[in-house]
Amino acid sequence: MVDLTDYLWILWLVFILVAITIELLSLEFTFLMISIGSLGGLAANLLGLDWWLQIVVAAGLSVLLLLTIRPFLLRALRKGGDPARSNIDALIGMTGRVVSTVTETGGLVKLANGETWTARLLTPGGDSIGFRSSVEPGQLVTVHLIEGSTAVVFSAERTQNHA
Repeated sequence: MVDLTDYLWILWLVFILVAITIELLSLEFTFLMISIGSLGGLAANLLGLDWWLQIVVAAGLSVLLLLTIRPFLLRALRKGGDPARSNIDALIGMTGRVVSTVTETGGLVKLANGETWTARLLTPGGDSIGFRSSVEPGQLVTVHLIEGSTAVVFSAERTQNHA
């Protein structure tokens, strides 16, 4: 009868290749650490250790690498990243000028980046002191948040006068 544990090294190689393939698609270093840990399991197999000990070696080495090396690699990978906000995040806090009267239901604003957005006024929660029911063309507004394709804004004069 054939002892399947004699061919366990093939299973280790397949597992390592699958983990490396997944790592190439995700680029988060998780499956890289698992594949390196699996190399430890393969080494344990080649040293003739029992199958359960091979799994313990692979799991232990993988966990050790995930907790020690992976955070360092992630920091190094993101070290040179662009800290500038982009897309919707870049619009939050941006000022603009009202093009068409903005109320709680609609209007148009031209933001500082040159884009014209549909807009509505921020609805006050509770205390409405300092909030306006409309902002007229030419006045400054500040973007509070983006809801779909609408910029929710508040009067920039309100923030300067009531801050």
